[in-house]
Amino acid sequence: MAQANYKSGFVALIGRPNVGKSTLLNQIIGQKLAIMSDKPQTTRNKIRGVYTTETGQAVFLDTPGIHKPHHKLGDYMVRTAITTLNEVDLVCMLIDATEEKGPGDQFIMEQLRKVDTPVFLLINKIDAVSRERALERIAGYKDDFPFREIIPISALTGENVDRLRSLIFNYLPEGPQYYPADQVTDHPERFVVAELIREKVLHLTREEIPHSVAVVVEQMQYREEKELLYIHAVIYVERDSQKAILIGKRGTMLKEIGKRAREDIEHLLGSRTYLELWVKVKEDWRNRELMLRNFGFTDNE
Repeated sequence: MAQANYKSGFVALIGRPNVGKSTLLNQIIGQKLAIMSDKPQTTRNKIRGVYTTETGQAVFLDTPGIHKPHHKLGDYMVRTAITTLNEVDLVCMLIDATEEKGPGDQFIMEQLRKVDTPVFLLINKIDAVSRERALERIAGYKDDFPFREIIPISALTGENVDRLRSLIFNYLPEGPQYYPADQVTDHPERFVVAELIREKVLHLTREEIPHSVAVVVEQMQYREEKELLYIHAVIYVERDSQKAILIGKRGTMLKEIGKRAREDIEHLLGSRTYLELWVKVKEDWRNRELMLRNFGFTDNE
């Protein structure tokens, strides 16, 4: 039961691709929910992470990085990020302290001007720049938009994240506890498992392959007699050449993807796991509405 004066609400993490939104979400929650990669546009859906204390609950939405889309999947990702602004109690706009302000940041601020939601500016990656550089970044933004708070942070090291949590609760309204105290995400296990597999593909492949991949968990069953979680998943790509790269010589690449993913799945779910991976080709799936719906990219959540 939530106590009197209990605070709760929804917080969007928004920003250009690769500014550290997923890393920050994982840092706030205290465990891996969103996949992390040095490649842009890693996040494709809104990843919900739940942070609960005795006095409040904040539900975080890690949105896809806002970028100029080049296919229907890109359109979906940008639309998802922008519509989120009207669904939350607070927006945290992340920028990268190591990069100059760009057109993407201006575009995000233009979208933010259309909503009444309070907005924080989070200057991320301050562990990678001097204090002077961080202050320059603050000066370059504070006159462009009426940010309620401007907070330098490091999502990677956790610097200033405790302060960020406190400030967030200052701005959330009184409300109910939406999720049980021990629940950290509202996504089903299949979704999280598929994301962990996709993360390994992102880590191990280059060029066009990471963006051409979708992962579908077709079967997930705990077999009591063997005390083993059995998972059958399919990695979809757009071309035969990508399939060959993902499988690798004598299956070495696919085995490595499976090994790394299985370790993370076992750590997350606390169960011995048998992971079976297949690679299939669906040509140009990122531009096919039916395939996007089949893979879970829909506007109706």
